[in-house]
Amino acid sequence: MDPTTIIAIIIAVIITIALYWASSTANRLHRLHVRTDAARQSLQASLDRRAAVLAACEPQFTALAHSTESIPLQYETFAQRAEKERQISVAIAGLTDPTPGSIVDAEARVQLAHRFYNDAVSDTRALRVQPLVRILRLGGTARLPEYFELTT
Repeated sequence: MDPTTIIAIIIAVIITIALYWASSTANRLHRLHVRTDAARQSLQASLDRRAAVLAACEPQFTALAHSTESIPLQYETFAQRAEKERQISVAIAGLTDPTPGSIVDAEARVQLAHRFYNDAVSDTRALRVQPLVRILRLGGTARLPEYFELTT
């Protein structure tokens, strides 16, 4: 075999490996974005459930619960929703002891959903900010996910 053929084979192998890496990384990013979207939807459902349980157990907070549920959990409205969720948390913290079990359960579900969502965001962002991933634009046109800060 002549040296030109060997070099051509080596270049073909390198290109194949690079294309396989790029394809698998793009697929992984897609799965991470799907995971992040599912976690965000689960977090919204948990937050809405907590607001509904608070309204059912403590009727004086019905207006707050409805106004909170009316704000969708989307990147554009994260700040507004977080502020309303802080108000819900303050209302729950101000309840007289013992706190109803359904509220405690809803609060625990919110904490778990919040943790899962922010973990999904961390994983997605960790891969998206890698220099080669950014240069090759393997993330496509998907928006970089944002953390949801929930102070309880």
